[in-house]
Amino acid sequence: MKRIMVMIVIAIILVALTIIALVSHKEVKDNKKLVVAEVTHSVFYAPWYVALQNKYFDDLDIEVVLTSGANNVVAAVLSGDAQIGLCGPEATIYAYKGGVEDYVQTFAGLTKRDGQFLVLRKEINYQDIKDIEGLTILAGRSGGMPLLNFQTALKNAQVENVTIDTSVEFANLASAFIAGNGDGVNLFEQRVTIRHHLIKKENNLVYI
Repeated sequence: MKRIMVMIVIAIILVALTIIALVSHKEVKDNKKLVVAEVTHSVFYAPWYVALQNKYFDDLDIEVVLTSGANNVVAAVLSGDAQIGLCGPEATIYAYKGGVEDYVQTFAGLTKRDGQFLVLRKEINYQDIKDIEGLTILAGRSGGMPLLNFQTALKNAQVENVTIDTSVEFANLASAFIAGNGDGVNLFEQRVTIRHHLIKKENNLVYI
C-alpha cells in the first residue's frame, strides 16, 4: 500500500511538472521577442555566443543589448526593458538589500572563473603575482565583480602591499591606463584585443 501511495505521489508530481513546462513553453512562444542585456562582450560568454551562432534559439527573436555596468543591467531587467541580464551577481544582491519587492535572482553561473587580464606596464618585471606588490592597479569600481575577483586573487596569493584604485568605472579602465594612470589595470577580453594596438607598445599582458 505504501509503495502504491509513493507511486501516486510521483505520478502527480510528474503531471504537475509537465503542465508547468507546457505553460512555460507556450508563454515563450507567445512572446518571441527576448531582450538580453549583456554587461560586456567577452570571451567568458563564449558558450552563449556559440549557442546564438548555431541557432539553438532559432524559434526566438533575441536582441542582445550591451549595457555597461551590472547595476544598469539589473535596472533594465527590473524596468522590463530586458527579460534576461548577463552580469555579475553583486547587483542582484544590492537590489534585494535595497528592498525591491519584485527583485531579480541569479539563476545560473555561465563561467567557471572570471575573464580578467592583469595588464602591466612594459618596464615592470613580472614573474609572479607577488611582483605587483608596491604597485597601483586600476581595478574598477568599489563593489564590482572585477574588483572583488582581483581582491580574492590577491588574498589567495597572500599579496597585501598593493594600492587598488577604484576611482575609474569599468568602461573607462583601458582609456585611463593608456592615459598614464596606474602601474597596471584589470581588463576583460575582448577589450584587451580591441585596444591592443595601443596597449602593446607600453605594457605586458598577464593573465590572472
